[in-house]
Amino acid sequence: MKPYFVKTPSLVKFLFRNWVWSFSKKEKAIYLTFDDGPTPEITAWTLEQLNKYNAKATFFCIGKNIEQHPEIFHKIVKNNHSIGNHTHNHLKGIKTTTADYLDNINKAELAFHKNSKLETQSLKLFRPPYGKLRFSQSRKIRKKGYKIIMWDVLSADFDTKITNKKCLENVIKNTENGSIIVFHDSVKASEKLQFVLPKILEYYSEKGFVFKRIALPNLLKY
Repeated sequence: MKPYFVKTPSLVKFLFRNWVWSFSKKEKAIYLTFDDGPTPEITAWTLEQLNKYNAKATFFCIGKNIEQHPEIFHKIVKNNHSIGNHTHNHLKGIKTTTADYLDNINKAELAFHKNSKLETQSLKLFRPPYGKLRFSQSRKIRKKGYKIIMWDVLSADFDTKITNKKCLENVIKNTENGSIIVFHDSVKASEKLQFVLPKILEYYSEKGFVFKRIALPNLLKY
């Protein structure tokens, strides 16, 4: 597996400052995000854990998964979490033409609208699969009104070579006020997520943090 940053370096945030990496450090708030769902094996469980702590989160959903599991998508929306676009087929931007990439995003957006009554504006969050896309893609995605949401902390729950405890350590050691944290509600990440998420929710709740979803008011400065 290629190397990755668990904590996003300040230089990366500066170089790609048109993308959203974190929020204000003045408030004890954390922004949990979940990529690649909805999946029947783990998304419903994730919602149950969040509900126990009255925690809100943001789910970056794959369009085809929404079409295959609309009932789970409805649960995400009903529980008042934010929804973000993660393409329709989990495409890697740097290996896809800009035209095809934008078409895939549009296809996912159609799946969102067919399966929810959310306003268009509330769906304008985008996270590129693998965290990679071309500059031309970035410009055109933002021109479509999307905010590109990246992250401050990568839990690495997708990494089969690390232990559950290391995944937990990645989050605990690097999270601070305003951090956006990446998890995955996918089958591949499910074992680590089931170990880490309850502990994260308990640990930060006891420290007085609140778990917020990413929504338009957070993004007015961008």
